[in-house]
Amino acid sequence: MFKITKDTTFSFPSVTPPIKHARDIFTRDFKKVFAEEPKSGKDVEILNECGELDNEQFHITITDENITVRCADELGVIYALLYMSREFLGVDDFWYWTEKEPMKRNMIALTSREYLSPKAKVRYRGWFVNDEVCLIGWSDEYPPSRKVWEIVFETLLRLGGNMVIPGTDLPRNGQHFDIASEMGLYITHHHAEPLGGEMFLRAYPDKEASYDKHPDLFEKLWRDAIDKNKDKKIVWTLGFRGQGDAPFWMNDPKYTTPQSRADVIRKVIDKQYAMICEKIENPVCAVYLYGEITELYEGGYLKLPKNFIKIWSDNGYGKMVTRRQGTHNPRTPSLPKEDGMHGLYYHITFHDLQASSHLTLLGNTVEFVNDELDAAFNAGADDYLLLNCGNIRPHVYTLSLVAQKWNCGETDIDRFKQNFAQKYFGDIDAIDCYNEYFDACIQYGENEDDKAGDEIYFHTARRICVDWTKGNKLSKGLVYATGYVSLLEQTQFFGRKCRTAVNMFTALVRKCEAVLDELSMGSVFFEDNILFQAKLHLYGAKGLYTLCRAYEYYEHKDMPLCFITLTDAMNEFNMAVKLLEEGEHGKWKNFYSCDWLTNVRVTVYAVDSMRKYIRMIGDGPDFFAWHKNYCMPETERNIYLENTQRRTLSDDELCEALKKNYTN
Repeated sequence: MFKITKDTTFSFPSVTPPIKHARDIFTRDFKKVFAEEPKSGKDVEILNECGELDNEQFHITITDENITVRCADELGVIYALLYMSREFLGVDDFWYWTEKEPMKRNMIALTSREYLSPKAKVRYRGWFVNDEVCLIGWSDEYPPSRKVWEIVFETLLRLGGNMVIPGTDLPRNGQHFDIASEMGLYITHHHAEPLGGEMFLRAYPDKEASYDKHPDLFEKLWRDAIDKNKDKKIVWTLGFRGQGDAPFWMNDPKYTTPQSRADVIRKVIDKQYAMICEKIENPVCAVYLYGEITELYEGGYLKLPKNFIKIWSDNGYGKMVTRRQGTHNPRTPSLPKEDGMHGLYYHITFHDLQASSHLTLLGNTVEFVNDELDAAFNAGADDYLLLNCGNIRPHVYTLSLVAQKWNCGETDIDRFKQNFAQKYFGDIDAIDCYNEYFDACIQYGENEDDKAGDEIYFHTARRICVDWTKGNKLSKGLVYATGYVSLLEQTQFFGRKCRTAVNMFTALVRKCEAVLDELSMGSVFFEDNILFQAKLHLYGAKGLYTLCRAYEYYEHKDMPLCFITLTDAMNEFNMAVKLLEEGEHGKWKNFYSCDWLTNVRVTVYAVDSMRKYIRMIGDGPDFFAWHKNYCMPETERNIYLENTQRRTLSDDELCEALKKNYTN
């Protein structure tokens, strides 16, 4: 055996920025375990640039006398150090996000053996840190600080990732791109920002965003991006969408036919590729087949170069079909049917102003995700996998699964679930809470993947309030789920869905609380993760269900009861606000302060505004009528002189008084 102690010495290869970051991480982890930093020497020798290994591989030989680590390249060194951190020192890949610190040790004994790291299933694999408002609010700085990005990228590297889009349309003065490169990651680009170039309308706000009219200005943005990043590891994204992540013809409406639109896109791609090849030999290039681009490609209008990676996208809910945009939901299959290089852009978190998951797990099961990824890999889409990971903290469960998929391909899903529960909670029964979470999520449509996340409650509530206030008899924003029916029927639809969800999430919360009481480890993560998410769904479902009932009372012209019920709905949504605040303990202070997507606090504002509107209608203009008519004793009501005492009750005071006295 080889024994690692605080006196074990280490020899690291020549320091480059990525290797320095990895060495610093390993040094920090070693100190956590042994209370001292590793010493210099050759008990453990790490060698770089071993030509007999494939890209990113490493080979470890353990004898009684020493450990020798041979690495293919920089990423091989990084993965080797993180492997030793995990397998030798006991540092979990998600240690930061799960509150799982390694045990302090005096000695670690390793049996003599050899280990060759396997070749990853997916060549380019990583995260799109998208819709990351929690990471923004968590930091005192904007864009987020180095400290935030370093732990995000460390976790990605620990999971075997090698590629990242670091953030969504953040200011160009941010550090996120530079830090990702410093840590050894490939950079790739959002489909709305080809080549990583600046958005046209941000650079030229006074110009029309038309490539026909301003090709020189578009090309300058692309050329500037190429010049800035030509010496970094890049997977270059080519393509042409409009401003604000929309089809380009929204800005240039003269293109009315599929072929005319496809011709512009291909013309732009050819120009972008020629510009890259002027500066870079054999660039790695990719094109997203996303939304409208998939339809053009599948329709035979858009031809793409054979040497490009074609990136196929799910619909935001994990199903490999084109995404729904508004009510347009063609569900065109989104998998390759021809040879060549293909990859995936896959969501385990999403934001669509409808029913998506952001602060909670994707509503579809890990079995569903596993099957979709297997089908994609079997179709040949395994050269590239970019995972929309959101703000990471809520999504550890599915992030773990997808990392296993991009590393190994085949996954025994039952074993994965049991291992997850055992590793983080010391109790495989804890996985039942995760299983029941997926059962409880609202099935809002006919398709198997039409499973709602946290946003359905809060977006739906705000839409109802806005359309209700405007006097609309239909909420267009809810047609995706209800079809074209009246607003009353829409509220009844969501009321029925939420009533079932309330029952199921109530049972799940109770189960989680019972499991929490029995856990021998991981209680903080369990409470912050699955129990937190079950409660957020529960308060959201209660709030929306109660709001829908309030609208029915409004339709029946029962304004006092509508007012009371709106107050109850607001209070349920306020419970969700308090839940977010409780989740901001310790290092998580302010984590939910910029919840601008699910937007729980604005939902409270919307419902509060709605009850004020109802009081305006029913209790105005003196705002004393309900108190006089329903709360005062009958002996006083008819002889009361309004000019003698007139303190106007607050909304909350009036609601409490009405609850005690009002009968409809």
